[in-house]
Amino acid sequence: MNPQKYFITGIGTNVGKTIASAIVTEALQAHYWKPVQAGDLHQTDTHTVKALISNTKTVFYPEAYRLNTPASPHAAAKIDGIEIKLSDFKLPPSPNNLVIEGAGGLMVPLNNTNLVIDLIAQLNVEVILVSQNYLGSINHTLLSIELLKSRNIPVKGIIFNGEPVPETENFILNHSGLPCILRIGLEKEITKKTVLKYAKQILYI
Repeated sequence: MNPQKYFITGIGTNVGKTIASAIVTEALQAHYWKPVQAGDLHQTDTHTVKALISNTKTVFYPEAYRLNTPASPHAAAKIDGIEIKLSDFKLPPSPNNLVIEGAGGLMVPLNNTNLVIDLIAQLNVEVILVSQNYLGSINHTLLSIELLKSRNIPVKGIIFNGEPVPETENFILNHSGLPCILRIGLEKEITKKTVLKYAKQILYI
């Protein structure tokens, strides 16, 4: 069986991509790669995922770009005096399952021409979409799904994060025809134990 490769993206910023990435990484005992880290270089998303998983098989690949400013990658790169080039992104030579965590949402610019969705298309991997329940999330989630479909990018399913809103979630699932991979509830603290608990709930991937 070929290793699974998933690009975890969200319907926006701060919707729970890193926690979802840790859970999927744990569930698959996958390797992990964050192509672009913008800001928080002392505590990157790679550091966070590494601190949250329990398995010993995961390998963490270095970011292609480490940018100093917590901003859109194209703006953070400009501040650092560099330009992000799509040609610089190559899938790590992972013999294992691989989880790739994106930056922001699909339409986040990497440079003046390319967006995160262009990176996904170039890497030719399947997407897991993270949706957080808030006013407007139906619109943002369905727009993200339509955009992915328009580019013929396969979507494995949706992870819902935060306080459950069944009416919202059911509408999104019914309208999109996509399955729910996992529901992450409100947690006082995210720990290794929390991640392991949710990892055991994932059966679909």
